[in-house]
Amino acid sequence: MSEKKILLTEKEIPQNWYNIMADMPNKPLPPLNPATREPIGPEALAPIFPMGLIQQEVSAEKWIEIPEEVRELYKIWRPTPLFRAYGLEKALDTPAKIYYKYEGVSPAGSHKPNTAIPQAYYNKQEGIKKITTETGAGQWGSALAMACNMFDMECEVFMVKLSFNHKPYRKIMMNTWGGTVHASPSELTQAGRSILKKNPDSPGSLGIAISEAVERAVQEETTKYSLGSVLNHVLMHQTVVGLEALLQMEKAGDLPDVVIAPFGGGSNFAGLSFPFLRLNFEEGKKIRAIASEPASCPKLTRGVFRYDFGDTVGMTPLLPMYTLGHNFVPAPIHAGGLRYHGAGVIVSQLLKDKLIEARSHHQIECFEAGIKFAQTEGIIPAPEANHGIATAIQEAEKCREEGVSKTILFNLCGHGNFDMSAYDAYFSGNLEEHELTSSEIESSLAELDTPTI
Repeated sequence: MSEKKILLTEKEIPQNWYNIMADMPNKPLPPLNPATREPIGPEALAPIFPMGLIQQEVSAEKWIEIPEEVRELYKIWRPTPLFRAYGLEKALDTPAKIYYKYEGVSPAGSHKPNTAIPQAYYNKQEGIKKITTETGAGQWGSALAMACNMFDMECEVFMVKLSFNHKPYRKIMMNTWGGTVHASPSELTQAGRSILKKNPDSPGSLGIAISEAVERAVQEETTKYSLGSVLNHVLMHQTVVGLEALLQMEKAGDLPDVVIAPFGGGSNFAGLSFPFLRLNFEEGKKIRAIASEPASCPKLTRGVFRYDFGDTVGMTPLLPMYTLGHNFVPAPIHAGGLRYHGAGVIVSQLLKDKLIEARSHHQIECFEAGIKFAQTEGIIPAPEANHGIATAIQEAEKCREEGVSKTILFNLCGHGNFDMSAYDAYFSGNLEEHELTSSEIESSLAELDTPTI
C-alpha cells in the first residue's frame, strides 16, 4: 500500500476492549490493605470507583464489550489515522519502515479521551454527580473535563503545580469544558497541606495530586475518583488504539517487529502494545514492545519491583509495581505526564516476566527527536510523545547500522501545540538536563516500609 495515511471506517471502530489479563502467563499479585497488609477484594475499591469500573478492574474476560453510547462518542474522532513516516525514514537513511498511530486528532489532543469517556459513562450510570482527578501535563484533566461535560457532571482537577505554571492553556481547556482546576499541592486538602508544610516550594507530583483528588472524592457520597493511567480498566480502555492499529497494519500488508510508546503509568504504552502482545500469546509471534520513559523518572529501568502506594500520602491500596518510592518527587521536566513514581501492575508483571522491554531517555535527547520528527513529518509532538519518537529513532538507526530492515510502530499520543514554552526553552538553550543519581534513588527507596516481593 503506497499511501502515507492508512484509514479505517467508523464501522471498524472496535466493538470490544481487549483485556490482556486473560492471556498473561503469570497473573499480577493482589493489592493489599495498607493497614493489615492482607489481600483486598473489589469491595475495598467501592468508596472510590463505580462498580461498573471495579468489575472491569478485576475481570478475567478477554473481551469486554464497549457500550454503544461510548462507541458513538468515540466516533467524534475515531478511528484515528495511522501514517507511514516516509520523511523520517529518509532523514535517518534507514532501511526500517516506520509507522505511527496519531492520537492527537482527538478534541483534547491526545489519547486520554479513550478512557475518560467510558469512565464518565460508568459513573453517570450509577448516579454520580462529580468526579475528582489528578493531572500532570493537563492531557488527562482536559480529557476528563470534556467527558464530564458530555455527561453533565462536575469535574474537579488537581493539576501538578509545575505543569499548572508551565501549561496555562491546558488549564483553560479544562475551564472551557466546565472543569475546576487547582494547583497541587494545595491548601484545599489535608494531603496538600501536609506536603506544603514540609516543602512550601514543592513543584508537586502526580502522586501528590492523586492523594488530594482521592481525599476529596471520599468526602461526598455522589463523588467518585477517576485515574487516567496505571489501573487495569484504564489500560484496557486504551486498547482501542492498538486494535485499530493492528487492522491498519493488516491493510498496509505489514506487521510491526517492534511497537513503542511513551510510559508514565502505563495507559499509553498498553493501549498500543497489548493488542500486538496478544499475537505473541496466541500465535507465537515475536513482536517486541518497548516502553519509553524519562531518565529523570526511571521506574521501569532503575526502580524496584515491590508493593508500594499509588499516591504519595498513602491513601490507596498497596500495589505490586516497579517503583522509585511513593515519596519520590521527579525533576521538573516538561513531559509532566510521565512524572509518576510507579508503574501499572499489569505492565510491571509483564516487565518482570521479560515479556516487554523498557528504555529511558534524557530530556534534551527527546526534544531533539521531536524536532526532527516535526521537520520531517510536520506534526509538533507533545513532550511526552517525544520519548517514544526517541526510541523509534534509536531502533531505526540500529537497523541502518546492522543493514537490516524492520518494521517499527510507535504511538504519537498527542500534539505539542500547547507546549511551545518547552520548545522555546530548548531553542533558547534553557532546557535543563536532569541526572538522577543512584544515591537519590536509594534514598527514596530507603523510605519505603512496604512489603517486599
